[in-house]
Order: sequence, then C-alpha cells, then structure tokens
Amino acid sequence: MASPFLADSNLEQFGYTQELRRTLRLPDLIFYGMVFMVPIAPFAIFGNVFQVSGGMVALAYLAGMLAMMITAASYFQMVKAFPMSGSVYTYAGRGIAPSVGFLAGWAILLDYILAPCLLYVVAATSLHAIWPILPIWGYLAAFIVVNTIINYLGIRLTASFIKVFLIAELAVLGLFLVLGGWALAQGKGRGFTLDPIFNSATFSWGVLFAAVSVAVLSFLGFDGISMLSEETRSPAKHIGRAMALALLLAGLLFIAQSWVASLLVPDPAGLLANGDPNGSAFYDTAAVIAGNWLQVLTAVATAIAWGIADSLVAQVATSRLLYAMARDRQMPSFLARVSARRGVPTNSVLLVGVVSLVLGLYMSTRADGILLLANLVNFGAVIAFLTLHLSVIWHYMVRKRSNRIFVHLILPLVGFGILVGVVWNARLLAQQIGGIWLGVGVIVLIGLYVFGRRPALAGLAYAGSHR
Repeated sequence: MASPFLADSNLEQFGYTQELRRTLRLPDLIFYGMVFMVPIAPFAIFGNVFQVSGGMVALAYLAGMLAMMITAASYFQMVKAFPMSGSVYTYAGRGIAPSVGFLAGWAILLDYILAPCLLYVVAATSLHAIWPILPIWGYLAAFIVVNTIINYLGIRLTASFIKVFLIAELAVLGLFLVLGGWALAQGKGRGFTLDPIFNSATFSWGVLFAAVSVAVLSFLGFDGISMLSEETRSPAKHIGRAMALALLLAGLLFIAQSWVASLLVPDPAGLLANGDPNGSAFYDTAAVIAGNWLQVLTAVATAIAWGIADSLVAQVATSRLLYAMARDRQMPSFLARVSARRGVPTNSVLLVGVVSLVLGLYMSTRADGILLLANLVNFGAVIAFLTLHLSVIWHYMVRKRSNRIFVHLILPLVGFGILVGVVWNARLLAQQIGGIWLGVGVIVLIGLYVFGRRPALAGLAYAGSHR
C-alpha cells in the first residue's frame, strides 16, 4: 500500500519535510471549497447586499464571482510554481521576496484569524434568536468545542463531515428555490423581472463596487483550498481546478437564490431605505414563500452552516497558515508541531479555537460586532489578493521572462484593478482598522530585522529553478 506521504510534488526541493498526510483528491477539495463558501451564504447577508446594491443582488454576486475567478487564475499560476501550504504568504514570499510574503501573510491573517470568529458569532446569534435555551456565549462555546475536536482528530474525519453538511445545505437550498419558483408562478412578490441583475435607476459603478465589497464575503474560502496543498495528491494539478469549479458552482447558486429572494422580499422599498439591522430579510422572504416553517428551517440551516460546517473548514485553513509561517520561524515554533499520529498541526488547531472563543465572546457583546468582523475579514482577504496578483506578475514576467502575456500580466492587472475598487469602496472603519493592522505588521517586520530574524524561507535558492 502506498504511503500517504508520497506525492508528485516533492517538498524537499523547497527545503521542507513532508509532515501532513496527502489523502485529499479533487472531489474532496471541491467539497471543502463549497462548504467554506457556504452554498446558502446569502441567507445571512442578503438584506445588507440588497441595500448596498440598490436591489441588484444577483449582479453583485455575478461581479463578485468574476472577480474571484480572476483571482483564482492567479492562485492557479502560483500553486503550479509552489505547491505547498501557506497560500498568499508562500506565493508572495517565494514569488517576490520573503519580506513581502511576511506582509502578505500578516494581511491574510486578519481574514483567517477573524473568519472563524465571525462565523461563530453569526451562528450563535442566529440560533439564540430561534431557541433562546442557551445564551449566545453558550452556543458560541459549543460550536468551537465541537469543531476543534473534529479538526484535532484528523483531515479525513473533517472531510467526511464536510460532505454531510454540504449535502444538507444543498437540500435546504433546493427546497427554497423550488418553493420560491412556485410562489412566483402563483403571483406572489413582484413577478419575474431583470431588476436583480440590472436596474438602470439605481446602477452606478460606485454602487457596484460597494456591493461587491459586501458580496465578496460569500466567496471567501475558495482560497482556503490552497492551504491544503500539502494534504492533496497532485496539488499542482488539482488545486487550481478545484478553486475554479467550486467558485463557479457557488456563484451560480448565489445568483439563483438571491434572484428569487429579491423578487419575493416583502418590503423592498423599506429594505433599501433602512437596511436589515436584524439580519432577517431572507428569512422574512422565506415566510412569504411558505410560512413560518420555511422561515425557521432557513434560519436554522444558516446557523448550522456557519457555526459548524463553514467554521470547521475555516479553522483548518487558519491552522495551516499558522503552521506554514511557524515552520519558517515567522510565528512561534510551537505552532509548527504536527501530530505524528493524526498528521495535523494540533497546536495551531487549538490556538485557533482559543482565539475564536476569546474574540467571539467580546464581539458578540458589540452591537456592530458582526458588521465590523465581516468588513475586516473582507479587507484582509482583498489586500492579500492584491499581493497575489503582483506575485504572478513579478515571478513570471520579471523573474521568468514569460511570454504568456494574457495569463501572467493582463489577467493579474485586471484582477488587481477590480480589487482596488473594492478596497476603495469598503467601509471607512474597516479601512482604518485594516490600515492599523498592516502598520503593526510593518513594525513587526522591522523588529524581525532588528533582532536578526529577518524573514527567510527554507530552500529558497532551489525555488527559483522550479518550473
């Protein structure tokens, strides 16, 4: 029987030892990416996207999908060159310079560290509103304990749970779409219209970019697939393909459900004017379609999807980023320890659980906690994606002198331009806190140089010759 550590991508050429278990295949990666993005993600943020987009929710998700597909193309190029864990941290560090990689890793840490916390808070708040038998902190702690145990026991168990949750989410979504289509056929709502995809009365480029800056939250997670490079068989072949397929499938589902909900929302004018402070717009729409039972079903499905399924894979991705940075001595070394029995970075998994608990307990007490977390997660991810596009250009066009102009220059530039628009139209508070986070990262980087621990990647001298 072949060893699970054997693979077509030899980490020794990059100066690393294969420690994680290579057991994942293409379907596993697609399941992982889909669950991370959450097929029913628009359930939770539909009202906010509706308001910001001027009612053009489907357009916001379509534009977000296209922007992320371009970003996925850059991921695909970099994972072919460097098929290992670490995502943007690895690609920027090896594609440009270790110091740039550190700052990229620092930026995406804002996304990855806060993402599980955001998911837990949303889920705990939603479930408490439906079943107040436990306080919010009780639900929060329960979600974190369950997920930490599952992740601690190994990647195969995590992958098995992911498949079950994905099937359940798709069943709920399918039911909503069928009943929603039937309700429209019966004359409920506004009837079929193209307004959710384009409305000339409310459209502007500023509105579109602002809407995408919110909608893109639903797509974050596709990049987490790259964190599993060292646990995947044939990563250079499967990682990029899994990203593209997961994005396409999730994007089509987001567009379909948000379109149906837009046509059946009970008070579109009020939603545009006042927003959705209680986060109930989608569930109110479900009640219009089929009554209280569908309203409760969609709300419970959202809580479980965010609190267990999505946060489960978010914890996986975050722990792998910490592991990758720690083995390069850019995080405390204890985070790089891998369980010989389970083949997972157990210390990193446990740390993510603890941080999620502490931050979650605090953010759940703030009135703006969910909105603030969502915008910070988006900001960190987009900054990292900007660096990713620059890494493709530098590594292939400057260093390799590539003649593939479209793939290695034009597409990354287009992706970079779109993401600049998203950052520019992000909420001011997110820009300010995100800027402070990046400033702290620069200070830490300077400190590393001062104390003789300048960022360095193992075997970097060999990476330049890899094609």
